[in-house]
Amino acid sequence: MKCYLCPNDCGIDRSERAGLCKVGEEMRICRIAPHFYEEPVISGEKGSGTVFFSGCGLDCSFCQNYEISKTATGKIFTPENLADELKKLVDTGVHNINLVTPTHYSDRIRKTLDIYRPPIPVVFNTSGYEKAEIIKEMNDYVDIYLTDFKYSSNGKAEEFSGRNRYFDYCLSATEEMVKSKPLVYGEDGTLKSGVIVRHLYLPGEWENTKGVIDIFADRWKDSAVFSLMSQFFPTYKSPIKRTLKPVEYKIAVNYILKKGVENCFVQELSSADSSFVPDWNLL
Repeated sequence: MKCYLCPNDCGIDRSERAGLCKVGEEMRICRIAPHFYEEPVISGEKGSGTVFFSGCGLDCSFCQNYEISKTATGKIFTPENLADELKKLVDTGVHNINLVTPTHYSDRIRKTLDIYRPPIPVVFNTSGYEKAEIIKEMNDYVDIYLTDFKYSSNGKAEEFSGRNRYFDYCLSATEEMVKSKPLVYGEDGTLKSGVIVRHLYLPGEWENTKGVIDIFADRWKDSAVFSLMSQFFPTYKSPIKRTLKPVEYKIAVNYILKKGVENCFVQELSSADSSFVPDWNLL
């Protein structure tokens, strides 16, 4: 069947060859394990039950997960296989099931969740390069959207991720997410429902970050959580060769406060370290 799951609309029959996401139709997974480096309301004390899928619909030059996003690596799982693994994750006591870079497998993920619906929240952890209609199809299966908002213009998306309409798709998809999932917290402080909008601050690209903060503040500051990520370090084919400067970080934090965004997380500069990249051999 020709694939139109993501905004690439490549129309490739992924049973015959890889799509622009670089993978075929069978789910390839590189890591299934508790993860403790998400936002506190996601990781909590017991961790987030992450499932890292291979492949990606974007082509980011600075991708920190390039070892799995750029190739069809990992182990093949059927929906039945994955359902069994989700049960095991739940048994470890994690706070949620966290599906990382899931878009190009969203049809198979729905089949998986039809087989086994976890008794804990399901997190759709996405680059933000989404079709609003696919988000609507996922709404009955997903409790939390953990979505990137990488760029405040299509031009920057083309420059760094090779896609010329990222902003348009990300904006409409995020609107659908926020409309569909109100913020709900559990007694333990972890998120049970809602949307976290993440933004990775690229060194030297303040205007891009400022634009994303403006969009969030104007549209969603009372209905979603903002997460400013400062973990950028030069990797893969990045044209940016440095980490954030403390003054850049301070400017962004002050601007978030100026815009009245109180429901937010700000990552520490110490996160810009390759040691936080997961081990991809945990299956």
